Amino acid sequence: MSEQFDVVIIGGGPAGYVAAIRSAQLGFKTACVEQRGALGGTCLNEGCIPSKALLHDSEVFEHISHEGREHGIIASGLKADYKAMQTRKKGVVENLTKGIEGLFKKNKVTYVIGHGIVMGKGEVAVKKEGGTPESIKAKHIIIATGSEVAKLPGVEVDGKRILTSREALELTEVPGSLVVIGAGVIGLELGSVFRRLGAQVTVVEFMDHITPGQDAEVSRQFQKILEKQGMQFKLASKVTGAKSSPKNVELTVEAKESGKTETLKADYVLVAVGRKAHTDKLGLTESGVAVDERGRIIVDDHFRTNVEGIYAIGDVIAGPMLAHKAEEDGVACVESIAGQKAHVDYNLVPGVIYTHPEVASVGKTEEKLKAEGVQYKVGKFPFLANSRARAMGQTDGFVKIIADANSDEVLGVHIIGPQAGTMIMEAALAMEFKASAEDIARTCHSHPDLHEAIKEAALAVAGRAIHI
Repeated sequence: MSEQFDVVIIGGGPAGYVAAIRSAQLGFKTACVEQRGALGGTCLNEGCIPSKALLHDSEVFEHISHEGREHGIIASGLKADYKAMQTRKKGVVENLTKGIEGLFKKNKVTYVIGHGIVMGKGEVAVKKEGGTPESIKAKHIIIATGSEVAKLPGVEVDGKRILTSREALELTEVPGSLVVIGAGVIGLELGSVFRRLGAQVTVVEFMDHITPGQDAEVSRQFQKILEKQGMQFKLASKVTGAKSSPKNVELTVEAKESGKTETLKADYVLVAVGRKAHTDKLGLTESGVAVDERGRIIVDDHFRTNVEGIYAIGDVIAGPMLAHKAEEDGVACVESIAGQKAHVDYNLVPGVIYTHPEVASVGKTEEKLKAEGVQYKVGKFPFLANSRARAMGQTDGFVKIIADANSDEVLGVHIIGPQAGTMIMEAALAMEFKASAEDIARTCHSHPDLHEAIKEAALAVAGRAIHI
């Protein structure tokens, strides 16, 4: 391929494909290189989207089977067709990947299937299956190759009984028992799917609490709710070994404080201990692109690496490993190349756990503010006192707003409850414009609705909540 491009992006995930579309909109001649053969990256093909499809289906099943009678819905002979759930999930993924291809055609982005390698300033080599490498010339090269599953020493993933999220999403049966290693977002979401469908789920976590990095009060409440639902936890524990057989897995688990060991046996084990930047085999060393001690590409505020004309975005650089953050990186990067002023505030990237209830947050936690020596005040409001939540029969959880003690600027919002992921965006927008808790409190909210809990929490910051 002898064509000259203005921008070539390596990676077709949320960072890469969004950057490609925005680049084309800005008038750049753009190409996107993706080796998977399907656009959308891990998020769309084997992460966010397929897991949300299964989360929704399993939640509907549990809601009808466990709570239906309370709502006047009586169903007999109800059962989950897991095969049908898998089929629907695959259909959702296929439609969305084809949709991105359609957007590429609409915006005249050249889609190149193959493994992209940075050859230095202005050149990308593309290795295609069964073919010789081709060279693409570009004024600007953007690396957006995403992340991959982090490995756990002593536990060898075999893809049969010891799984990553990729294999877990493709299971052809609901496990009788499942051990999840890691009480983070991925582990708790997939653990919830299989628990709802009948699996006995045990979560092993190295820390003494679940969802590390989450507001501590939210984490404690979240654990109580998940335990009430039937999920079991072994905290402050580390897995030191795994032995897989054709029928099950035996894990050796050691308590951090006492050193006492025990053996857990399960049909399957899901390793969900996090992700790491996917920067191997990209030619970074050969082209002189600098990385940090965790293998992440080092960039400046404009996503520029130390090599002129080479940029990096998304999970391969520092910051939250989230698809929406990656999309913002992509837009900001190409807009910077175009000479525009662009910026992404990583403190205002919302995070959501799509369990039931959902958990969502934006900004700083109490623990972070205490460590920074910031004086703050807190307002909370429980969903138990929210009329819409009562009408829905979903009253677990609360909204928590943290504001600066002097200026009243909102510094963090943390929600555990129904539709928390949707509700958090009001808080994110407010914080983007430096709103105070009083600004939120004085904004009229529709009634009856869940987001009234945000208004009440904002009122509670000043000690004047109405409905508690």
